[in-house]
Amino acid sequence: MFELFRAKQTLRFMKYSKPASWFSILLIVGSLATLSINWLNWGLDFTGGTLIEVGFEQPANLTDVRATLAQADFPDAIVQHFGSSHEVMVRLAPREGVKGEVIGTNVLNALQQADFGQVDMRRIEFVGPNVGDELAEDGGLAIIIALICILIYVSARFEWRLAMGSVFALAHDIIITLGVFSLFQLEFDLTVLAALLAVVGYSLNDTIVVFDRIRENFRLQATLTPEEIVDHSLTQTLSRTLITSGTTIFVLVSLFIFGGALIHGFATALLIGIFVGTYSSIYVASSSAIRLGISRDHMIPEVVEKEGADQEAIL
Repeated sequence: MFELFRAKQTLRFMKYSKPASWFSILLIVGSLATLSINWLNWGLDFTGGTLIEVGFEQPANLTDVRATLAQADFPDAIVQHFGSSHEVMVRLAPREGVKGEVIGTNVLNALQQADFGQVDMRRIEFVGPNVGDELAEDGGLAIIIALICILIYVSARFEWRLAMGSVFALAHDIIITLGVFSLFQLEFDLTVLAALLAVVGYSLNDTIVVFDRIRENFRLQATLTPEEIVDHSLTQTLSRTLITSGTTIFVLVSLFIFGGALIHGFATALLIGIFVGTYSSIYVASSSAIRLGISRDHMIPEVVEKEGADQEAIL
């Protein structure tokens, strides 16, 4: 009866584990290669500099704005729309010996003297390069510490082979997400760093649900192989995974489209992380545990006999 159920209902995920593993290795190698060549397009939060947001009375032509700023001795200005065609964000690298307020005033004067109509200053921010270096270092340490804590937690909660699988999956998700940002030179700022930490939490949650079902099935189904146990467990949790991922993606797409330029990087990083994290929960975390030799014996808790139990049994 169970053989019939297994043949018709259980999806054979582990049948494709080897091609999936090679695919993951290819993605990781490609991500590391593009990171070594292009590195990341650090945002103002990490590089330091001045960020100026200005509002235009009429829709602003970015090409004309760049030309105007170049004539005003700001040829390195990065200009982009911010929320609407009337809002423009200007980013400038730090000028030695020049305060951010002075730079903001010079930019505003240059735009007001050009033929753009009424131009108003909406916001100005200045970040020093030393602060940016500290933020980059602290962000990297935060991710590393999170992975170490996850390794310890899953080892204590489940088993070290499952813990290693979960850490492999999380590292896989982070490296590929960083690789996409490096490949397309998407701006990497503090919101993207926050999204990476959110991806770690989301992916871990999905992996823990799968691992809990794997542990339960190992204890209940002693005649099945580890591959069959994993297939059965993944099939049982598939509907939950698809519903959770689907609703999350729906929200993130809405944020990406309607949330404005400020959170585009955040939504992009999470979208990439959700797709990659759902895939890694199946073909990285679970298959890694199998390759490390997970078995039913590792899932059965050891019975600790109480002192004096034999004497009580004799009496």
